[in-house]
Parts: sequence; C-alpha cells; structure tokens
Amino acid sequence: MQDRPGFTTIFGRNLIGELPNIAHRPYLVVTMDDLWDLFSHHFDDNLAGPYIVTTIDGDELEDEVAKLPHCHSIIGLGGGQALDVAKFFAWKLQLPLFQVPTSMSVNAAFGHRTGLRFKGNVRYVCWAVPEAVYVDFDVIQNAPPVVNRSGICEILCYHTAHADWRYAQERGLVEEKWPYDQAMVDEAQAVMATVMDALDDIREVNEKGIRALMLANRWGGAAFHNLGWNPRPIEGADHFLFYALEYHTGKKFIHGQPVCLGIYIGSLLHDDRAEEMLAAIVRAGVDIRPQAMGITWDDVTYALLNMRGFVRQAGLWYGIYHDAEIDQAFANKARANVEAAYEGVTL
Repeated sequence: MQDRPGFTTIFGRNLIGELPNIAHRPYLVVTMDDLWDLFSHHFDDNLAGPYIVTTIDGDELEDEVAKLPHCHSIIGLGGGQALDVAKFFAWKLQLPLFQVPTSMSVNAAFGHRTGLRFKGNVRYVCWAVPEAVYVDFDVIQNAPPVVNRSGICEILCYHTAHADWRYAQERGLVEEKWPYDQAMVDEAQAVMATVMDALDDIREVNEKGIRALMLANRWGGAAFHNLGWNPRPIEGADHFLFYALEYHTGKKFIHGQPVCLGIYIGSLLHDDRAEEMLAAIVRAGVDIRPQAMGITWDDVTYALLNMRGFVRQAGLWYGIYHDAEIDQAFANKARANVEAAYEGVTL
C-alpha cells in the first residue's frame, strides 16, 4: 500500500476532558443539542460557547459565521453534521481545529472537505486539517449500536465504487481526469479487507472493532484528497441511492443504513458479489430494511425507478444507474432478498 498520510488520530479514554488544557482559548464547541447535555461538564470558563448545529445548508451556514462568538479554536464534537460544520467554521475563520467523533457512523472526522447541501444537492467544500482526531473508547461505546455499526458503509462502499468505475471504463465513458487505476483499487480493497475481517468485533463495538473501523475510516476520509480529488475509488452507486432517498423523501437518515442498502442494490445491478455484501452487512448488525430507516419499500422503489433521471440531474459521475432500466420486478427482487436475509436475525 502506498504511503498516503491520514490525520493524527489518538485512541484512549478521558480524551474530551483534556481538550480544555490544549485547545487555543477561548474555544468554540460545535455539537448537537442532545450531545451538549452529555459532555458540557468537560469544558471550563475558556469556553466561548457551544454552537448547536441545526442546519447543514451551505447558504445558511455562511450567514451563521458572522454570528459566532470570538474564539481562537474550534472543537467538533459529535457525528457527521457537527464535525462537518466544525470544519466549515474552522476554514472560514482560519482557526485550529480539534475533532472528537462520538460514534463510528461516518468518516467526516477524517476528511478535508465538508459535505453541505446547496439547493438540496450535496457539495463538498472547504479545507480543514485538524490538530488531531480523538477517538475515545468510552464515548464511542456509549453511542447507539446501530449508529456505530453503520459506519461500515464508508468502507464497504469501495466495492460498488470500483464496480461503477470499471463499468464506466469499459464503455469509454469514464472521466478523462479519472481513468481506471488498478493500483488505487487494490489499495482501497486492502483497506476494505481489514473491515471485512473485523465484522464481528465491529458488531460488538469492542476496542479491536473500534480501532479497525476508525483506522479504515482514517484512510477513507483522507482518500478523496490523497487520491487527487478522485471519488471513483471510494464512492459510487452506494451513496447515489442515499442521495436519491434523501432528495425524494426529505428525510434525514443514519448515514450507513441507506448507503449499505445502496451497496447491496448496486452490487445486485452489477451482478458482483451481491450475496456476499448483503451477508457482511447483516453480520455487522446493520439493518437496511426501509422500516428501520423510517421509510417504506414504496419510497425505495420510487427512488430506484427514477434513478436514471436523478443521477443526471444531480450531475453525479457515470455508473450503472445512468443506464440500468430498473423496473418493478427488480425492486421486488431486491426487497425479497433483503427481507429474507434478516429472517431470524437478532439485531
């Protein structure tokens, strides 16, 4: 594997309690309302104030910057939204950044850019490198298991990303700036293998599982930049279904559930190890049935039947969804296979 640097990452306990001793003062904590009640006691009089995230709309956040209290550093504390907004503020204000993920649900702590919504579509903007990312075992283990386990999506999605990349290359429709690169694919596959080998530990959210998934996320989070701003090795049909479901339903999701559903459906469309990927998702304890996400199979079917138009409208890179003629029969097959995979399974 090539030497591609990831963010400085610290594993341990009582890591949040040390932040007031090292963060540039005064510091601003960017977090979520429910998390602040749990962690506010760790901070001292040098706190400029908590910023409670209520939006990831890029235009709204631009307006929020001017309202922030005076501070000399930013601490991101939470899941993907809090960590992304912390990055955005640190970038806009040119301040040091410290990141504390409270679950393993996404790789946002390890990415240079932040995924914001502009007119309903995702755009990745800004540049932020934290002083360190602090992975506190006790904090992670106190998060809901479904949230932690769903973080496998950020790694298993390499499978469908590579299938889409090959598909585009074989048809002469891959982007000139992103020609298929087997070395990049091999590198990502080696990272994915470490997670496939640790599925049981990740399901248990034990220390071994936390290290395995967070180190894989460290590689994946930085990969977009480290592979030359090339998303092809790390994202494809998997995330596209998530974007479509978010767009069509207007709902917010635990990131990993719709993405893992996208991994399975993308693998099924490509006829590429679909059963193996579904089995891995179930083994890790991630529930990808729509009812577990607060939506219905009708919502999923609608998104699938309209995927060709959606990926074009959203300007997403070429893949299986640009061509696949998905019909009700395919949607029914996917539904039956997913439901069957969870029969008798306790999550």
